[in-house]
Amino acid sequence: MQYSQAAAAMKARAKAPSRGPAAFLGAFAATIKARIFIAFIAMSLLTGGLGYYAIIAIAHVGDLVGRTYDQSLMSINYARATAADFAKMRAAFARQGLTKDRAVAAKLDAAITELHTTLAEDLTIAVERAQSDRAVRAALAVQSGVAAWDDIRRSFGEPASVRPERWDALDHQADAIDAQLDLLVNYTAGDGFTFRQAARTAVGRELRVNMALAGLAIVGSALIALLLHRRIRGPLHAASAAAERIAGGHLDDDIPTHGRDELGRLLRSMAVMRDNIRAMMQREVRQRQSAERLLADAFQNSREGVIVVDAAGEIAFANPMALQFFDGMSSAGNGGGEDHCREALTRDGEFCMPNGRWLRVSRNATEGGGLLAVCSDISVLKEQQAQLRQTNLRLDAALDNMSQGLCLFDADDRLMVVNRRYAQIYGLPADAITPGMTAREVLAASVATGLTTAEAAPFEGATIFPTSQELSNGKAIAIERRNTTDGGFVATFEDVTERRRAEARIAFLAHHDVLTGLPNRIALEQQINSSIAQVGRDQGFAIFALDLDDFRPINDTFGHAVGDELLVAVANRLSACVREIDCVARIGADEFIVVQRAVERPEDAAVLARRIIDVLKAPYILSNQIANVGVTLGITVSPGDGTNAGKLLKNADVALARAKAEARGAFRYFEPEMDARLQERRALERDLRHALETKAFEVFYQPIYSLGTERICGFEALLRWKHPTRGFVSPAEFIPLAEELGLIVPLGEWVLAQACADAVRWPDGLKIAVNVSAVQFTSASLISAVRDALRVTGLPGRRLELEITESVLVANPGVTTAILHSLKALGVRV
Repeated sequence: MQYSQAAAAMKARAKAPSRGPAAFLGAFAATIKARIFIAFIAMSLLTGGLGYYAIIAIAHVGDLVGRTYDQSLMSINYARATAADFAKMRAAFARQGLTKDRAVAAKLDAAITELHTTLAEDLTIAVERAQSDRAVRAALAVQSGVAAWDDIRRSFGEPASVRPERWDALDHQADAIDAQLDLLVNYTAGDGFTFRQAARTAVGRELRVNMALAGLAIVGSALIALLLHRRIRGPLHAASAAAERIAGGHLDDDIPTHGRDELGRLLRSMAVMRDNIRAMMQREVRQRQSAERLLADAFQNSREGVIVVDAAGEIAFANPMALQFFDGMSSAGNGGGEDHCREALTRDGEFCMPNGRWLRVSRNATEGGGLLAVCSDISVLKEQQAQLRQTNLRLDAALDNMSQGLCLFDADDRLMVVNRRYAQIYGLPADAITPGMTAREVLAASVATGLTTAEAAPFEGATIFPTSQELSNGKAIAIERRNTTDGGFVATFEDVTERRRAEARIAFLAHHDVLTGLPNRIALEQQINSSIAQVGRDQGFAIFALDLDDFRPINDTFGHAVGDELLVAVANRLSACVREIDCVARIGADEFIVVQRAVERPEDAAVLARRIIDVLKAPYILSNQIANVGVTLGITVSPGDGTNAGKLLKNADVALARAKAEARGAFRYFEPEMDARLQERRALERDLRHALETKAFEVFYQPIYSLGTERICGFEALLRWKHPTRGFVSPAEFIPLAEELGLIVPLGEWVLAQACADAVRWPDGLKIAVNVSAVQFTSASLISAVRDALRVTGLPGRRLELEITESVLVANPGVTTAILHSLKALGVRV
């Protein structure tokens, strides 16, 4: 309604004839904006006029002050300056009369003349600034008197010849001039006082005028503001009262609509708004009444149960279907079914009645703080869901527990069933493959993961179907397809990666070392046989047998994990030393074999041997430990040293044994006479092992003489071995062999126990010194062996002294320090 009225008003204004300037000004003057503007202009004119008059008054007062200073004060100053000039003239003339020096007299005369000129100038200015006739007459009298005094002064001859009466006349003239100067100063001072009083009178008058004008301006502004307030207050109060009545719901009260200004238009607009609100409320009441009738009919005939609960929690309404659901409850919420109803309305969701009926309850809050609940009978749906769920559970259990992925397609190549295992195999999200997708869409989803390509996809349509597949993540998939009776097909996908890896691992381990990944003895023999088959007339190949020096102490000191790490590092360095056509193999703990092909001369093998020695002896950083090992090599060259794999490996081993016996960290070529020495060494190894088992060793004691006390202070235990056929074997021969064979630790523990058992029978002052090898000192069993030897024999720890080499301290300071502290705790000296 308000929009139609506004449009009509706009049309009426458009059709109305245009009015002239006078009508426009009249309409403008009738507005509040115009009244405020006119009041502002009037107040501005009052304030501007007052300010303008104040400016004129201030300028007038300033002029009076300037005249007071420029005329009166300056006239006084120049009058006083004239008096000072005349006083200086009299003083100069008096000095001229007393001096006899003509030059000084001439200077004084010139000074008097200059002062006379200055006096005339000051007197002239004083006369010009004088404001009264008496001051002018006094100035003229001074001027004539000074001229007369100067004439008398000039008429003097020599001062001594001047008569006294002439001096009296000159003094009398000077006194007259002084009197006239005093009158001049007094007259100019009086003129200054007169001007100051005139200025003060003018300032007072201007202040009074300004205060009167300011009061008139304030009164005028107050009258203008009062008139403007009386013109605006009435309509504004009427508009406020009308707005309050409309807000309070009083839509029948009259609203005054007088006035052509903005407030009048506001009141008229408020009357239109009141009419529109009243019409809208009436229309809404009719619509609500109609909606209530429709809603009541819907509630009565609805197949859903509808229940209304008020803010107090009481059931205010229940439709017939709700009463049927909750048997025995009345529409007001009373009866036997009320308890079941309240229990069902405690939450949204599904609710099972005691009679087995299932209801779905949906609640919504009402504006009054209660709630509206809608109950639907879902008993049939629940029964169907239970049957379907049971069937799906069986099917899902079967599909999800399959070790293979499964996809079932219909005759149109659309996916019907897919299990979880298929998505796992191809790295797909759980919701990436859904029933209803075509075979091509399934293919696209699999390709999108990046694990497979369109060419290697498991299927494309119903025709192309591979039997196996290699994914980019390394998985191997075996695929099998079978057609169904309805024209579709089912495809199964099995991840055979682990099975193939196991097969490949078994095949790899059959020919490679587990720790280093290098070829083992079986693969080595194949490489050697292949090299033998390719031996030409001018080219052969060389076999290097390598054994690491000092590997066992590192393994015993740092542990087998560090030892394994060292072996892997050695294998990597060896592989970096050889060419692609060569071969590196590991056949024992620290034993490696290198097959160098295309060897034209034995010197070629020597070049590789030196490179291997230089590379392998460089320090190793292993698990925050620094280790150093050397390498000893034995070399045999085919076809000169043989054309059989077994024989060549034996020859290389013989050459290695010769190199280890003669110079560790070097290499030796195989020579036929080395075999005899090797047989002898192996016989010595067997005898050494047997001697350790049967305790066929002896301990000799060498006295230790103290030079300080000049007596024997103890004995050093020396291990000796008397062979049944060889006689005494030198320790320099069997000790290194025992270290190499790993027998030095049990042999050293036997010597320690035997020496302690013998020393306990000696006098208390004698000590026993036992040599301990580097391997035994850093072994884990040293402390327990010493403790057990002392405990079993009863020998005090202070009588036992262990001798070690300096290399033990340098090799591993941390471990050595810990062992030394443990030995010190037992009282043992090192």
